[in-house]
Amino acid sequence: VQLQASGGGLVQAGGSLRLSCAASGRAENFYDMAWFRQAPGKGRQFVAYISGEGATWYADSAKGRFTIARDFAGNTMYLQMNKLKAEDTAVYYCAVRRYSGAGIYSEDDYGYWGQGTQVTVSS
Repeated sequence: VQLQASGGGLVQAGGSLRLSCAASGRAENFYDMAWFRQAPGKGRQFVAYISGEGATWYADSAKGRFTIARDFAGNTMYLQMNKLKAEDTAVYYCAVRRYSGAGIYSEDDYGYWGQGTQVTVSS
């Protein structure tokens, strides 16, 4: 499985960005996917998750502002981020869950990672 994240950039507080994650490889290997982020000096943090059936979970910090979605036909996952805040500044990573019985909130639950895309929100 290979993951390619894109869509990051510099945006003012209150603005929006849409991140994309293109997956390639055997489709059954990227059934459940998620977005994480890592701010400078901090660990990797869960942002949002989407299952193969389309069920979603969000970190409290993302609820009401971010929307995770996926295009099954194109094997692409998205993260629509609205009302961005300075504290959303981080490198955003997409990931594929290790197996269906794994958890969803820890980076250890994921076995494949994209290269990351930088999101910078100016206040």
